[in-house]
Amino acid sequence: MHIDPRHLAALSSVLRLGSFDSAAHDLGVTPSAISQRIKALEDRIGAVLIHRGPPCTGTKAGLRLAKHAEDINLLDATLLADLGLAKQTAPTQLRVAVNADSLATWFVEAMAACDGFLFDLVIDDQDYSADWLRRGEVSAAVTADNSVVQGCDSYALGALQYRATASPGFIDRWLPNGADPEAFSKAPSLIFNTKDGLQKNWLSHYVGRGLNPPHHFLPSTHAFVDAARLGLGWGLNPAELVDPLIKRGELQTLLPDSDVAIPLCWQVSRMLAPALTSVTKAVRKTAQRHLLQVTAAG
Repeated sequence: MHIDPRHLAALSSVLRLGSFDSAAHDLGVTPSAISQRIKALEDRIGAVLIHRGPPCTGTKAGLRLAKHAEDINLLDATLLADLGLAKQTAPTQLRVAVNADSLATWFVEAMAACDGFLFDLVIDDQDYSADWLRRGEVSAAVTADNSVVQGCDSYALGALQYRATASPGFIDRWLPNGADPEAFSKAPSLIFNTKDGLQKNWLSHYVGRGLNPPHHFLPSTHAFVDAARLGLGWGLNPAELVDPLIKRGELQTLLPDSDVAIPLCWQVSRMLAPALTSVTKAVRKTAQRHLLQVTAAG
């Protein structure tokens, strides 16, 4: 089945910008032309591709086709540059899945080192970000270092170090006796979202199994740190973010020698890997500066 590139470009633009009018302005055509191209593409595919908003959002098929269009643009731009036939005049859209804590600590620095790309980030837990790659909805992802997605190249990045912390006042009130299971079962904890198992795993390892303390849901890395600092609860935060607060006495570690290191890796679609060489290089170089590097024993 041949798909008209103009139809794919229209779909990608509508979903990226959220409206037919914005897509028309982006592509230099009329809104009517965009509407006609989308209708022709939906007739060709035999499925609805856009939930007409505002904002316009993609159906499962629409998102997959839009991602395909972005892949084609990336490969075309790379080929032309390699052959010296044309210079890229506009940035290429790149969709990446990354966990919130990496975004808050080091990933933006990697993005800033990449020229020629417009990043479209999907935020998900590192244990689940690989699923976006498996579904073909992103071109690359920062994932937990436990399995390689079929059809992807994988690069170990290092480990993101977490520290269990709370404010001095919170510790005095709720946890005055250290690893006390009864106290921990009552002390409010902080949880990023329902996928976040860090606090539960830490409790099981360092305090006791089967504990289920009350908790706040806070789906923001920086709000997580602020909540701990203000005494709302205890939680595991990236060491890079909380170490300055610990030095100033605004936070304290809950237990000595209880840091958790989460190994991360960079996985990139093998088909797109040559076109994303510069991105992979920037991600690996930045991660080396920020993440805990563990040398395997030889």
